Amino acid sequence: MKAMNLNQIIGGKRYSTSASVLLCGDNWWDGSNQERSGRNRYLYRSPRGIYFIETLTQWQGEYDHLAPVTVDEARAFFEDCDAHGMAVVEWAQAFPERVLEDA
Repeated sequence: MKAMNLNQIIGGKRYSTSASVLLCGDNWWDGSNQERSGRNRYLYRSPRGIYFIETLTQWQGEYDHLAPVTVDEARAFFEDCDAHGMAVVEWAQAFPERVLEDA
């Protein structure tokens, strides 16, 4: 279900999956499938450090799209994916501008 390259202009900025780093996705096996009710989302960081989520859908009438997210939204999504073993990079690589602190 993963698209090869998706580009979209949002707010005067071009977002491109091929020009960005894939950080994680919510396509983990839940015992039945990997398609989260027919949809999967993937978190990316652009070369300029902007985070966005790619949503891929199998539903008729819906379309694959990109949506920018805040750093806090990206972090929460990444941590959820990481808990399911679906992080593609380490936390420090995903958020180089943030310091990971011990609890």
